[in-house]
Amino acid sequence: MNATVAMQMTGADFLKLRKRWVTLIWSLVLTLLPLLLYFIISAAQHSSSPQEHAPAGGVNGFQDSLRILALFFGPLAAILVGSDAGAGDSTAGVFRDLVVTGRSRVALFATRVPAALALTWLIVIFAYALSIVGTFAFADGSPTPSFADVLNGFGFTLLSTGVVCAIAVGLASLTTSRPATLVALIGWQLVASPILTNISSLGSARKLVLREAIAHFSPVNLDGGGGHGPARGGAVTMGSATAIVVMLVWLVVFLALGAWRTRTMDA
Repeated sequence: MNATVAMQMTGADFLKLRKRWVTLIWSLVLTLLPLLLYFIISAAQHSSSPQEHAPAGGVNGFQDSLRILALFFGPLAAILVGSDAGAGDSTAGVFRDLVVTGRSRVALFATRVPAALALTWLIVIFAYALSIVGTFAFADGSPTPSFADVLNGFGFTLLSTGVVCAIAVGLASLTTSRPATLVALIGWQLVASPILTNISSLGSARKLVLREAIAHFSPVNLDGGGGHGPARGGAVTMGSATAIVVMLVWLVVFLALGAWRTRTMDA
């Protein structure tokens, strides 16, 4: 398979994902609505009582909106898109039709990943732009994040959603079940991971938790502490090299399992 064919297949997968309106709409709702509510409610509180409530924007608003998007609702949208990309063909009953075209099964799997990433990142970029607009529009004279902070936040948002999306594609391809993938990943990322990282008796084993490896690269404190600085998001202390290795292991394992399942499953 040459680069032209790969691009055509990726484009076809992207088009299929874009046409699944339920997934697209819910992904937009999950990323945009929480940010809108945050800025609207915070702005109303500041307007009614400026002494008690800080401005909705500025540095604090940027940090809060980044937590909302990059740590919680962005990954949720990534799981929705990734699970649809991984299990969509099997669920729709068109996997056999794709196999009989003679395309490599591994190639059929491989092109799902960039297609899912492209759609996820388009949604996330739109949401991040909204958060930046709110950050500066509602600053009300308070300090605003620097250009470097904005770039770092953008990179972290792409990282957090991209890693989760790729893993969702692999897991959904392995299980061929979108509901199972949604339940497993949402439960792991939002419920099990925070619980495990707070169990101090687990010691260094907590470094294997994907959420902590991703959070290590956050440019803001994800615990709501109010400060901001490089790599202070994770509850578990680890080096950057360790965090990268943990993320790579998660990616390699689930992508390899997804490729294996796609290659060996009955058409």
